Amino acid sequence: MQQFSDEQLMQRIMNKEGEALEILYDRYSRLVYSFAMKTNKDPQFAKEIVQLVFTRLWTTEKGYDPAKGLFVNWLITITRNITIDQLRKSRKQAALVPYEPGVWEQAPELALLRPEDIVSRRWLKEHIEKAYKHLSEAQISLIRSFYWEGYTLSEIAENNREPLGTVKSRLHQTLKILRKHLASLREEVTE
Repeated sequence: MQQFSDEQLMQRIMNKEGEALEILYDRYSRLVYSFAMKTNKDPQFAKEIVQLVFTRLWTTEKGYDPAKGLFVNWLITITRNITIDQLRKSRKQAALVPYEPGVWEQAPELALLRPEDIVSRRWLKEHIEKAYKHLSEAQISLIRSFYWEGYTLSEIAENNREPLGTVKSRLHQTLKILRKHLASLREEVTE
């Protein structure tokens, strides 16, 4: 079953074929663990996230839709959401590590990745860093707080003593800027 694509394996998981889940676990457990460790440097927390993510894959009703993007992006989104939910439940905000693109290259599992994965990570890191140069410190702080530290928009507004609408508007503008610059960098590569 090793030759199956992620999409095929997810279809088999939807049919409750345990071997397919084992293969996806072998393929992606280190990535999920690494993501959780970057958010909270607690190995036990990261192990719990891995367990929750793969339990979610096994129990999901919807499954993965290849029309909406790559499997790995879908998996990281699930991992991110579960991680944030767990952080909110435990309120271990003091143990959080802020996101910095340079941290990616220091990940211990990097040596275990295929060369094309390493190149892809570095390419993404470089492009995120280039796109971040177009953001203000306030915008970077907003992205860090919302996406990587798990604060809600309401909590961010309260912490900054700003109206919720202002924070939502700033996030929308920030994402537009990032999307624009990441898209333009992607177009440069394809030309």
